[in-house]
Amino acid sequence: MMQRSLSASTSAEQEAPSTEGASTSDKRLPRIAIFASGSGSNFQAIVDAAQADPQHFGAVVALLVCDKPGAYVLERAKAAGIQSAVYTPKQYENRELYEQDLLQRLQAEGIEWIVLAGYMRIITHVLLEAYPGKMMNIHPSLLPSFPGLHAVKQALDYGVRVTGVTVHLVDAGMDTGPILAQHVVQVEAGDTEESLSDRIHAIEHGLYPAVICDVLAGRLAPIRV
Repeated sequence: MMQRSLSASTSAEQEAPSTEGASTSDKRLPRIAIFASGSGSNFQAIVDAAQADPQHFGAVVALLVCDKPGAYVLERAKAAGIQSAVYTPKQYENRELYEQDLLQRLQAEGIEWIVLAGYMRIITHVLLEAYPGKMMNIHPSLLPSFPGLHAVKQALDYGVRVTGVTVHLVDAGMDTGPILAQHVVQVEAGDTEESLSDRIHAIEHGLYPAVICDVLAGRLAPIRV
């Protein structure tokens, strides 16, 4: 059996969040965890919106969950005063054991919503059953077109005139959950994967925090579930 002690409980990144300056009303807001694997630009956009006006945003970003030790998003979390839980999934026998360990941490932190922001792993039933309808993801295409990895390259290779961004609830499939919001991005002549990705990311950074805010406030729900 794998030693569970290799989980986030040993991570040096887990520092207790500072409560200095937090108002009593802020502490009553729902607590969300952001899952990220890379540079964390969407993580930063969400944190900026949440910390600028917690009451309007409707939640507190309480935890970063990262499955890539050394990812730049950990530096962003540290700068924002948000505690991090760092995991190495390959040290577990299977995905379910990994998520069971992760779930214990989420429950200990009182996490009510999960937001995936560049988290490059398929979610298993362990978390899906613990957070039914309370897990969101963002994807750089107009789903159901171009799910999975390299969505921008898929769109360019196919030759579409428009692509975009989709925010959706997470289910057991790959980018198949109920759609919450979409935004169209034009594909321009001469676009490269990098240039198109840059424009898509710019849309994501505004759209994702706004959708999270609307979902938490009960103003937005999928048209079809």
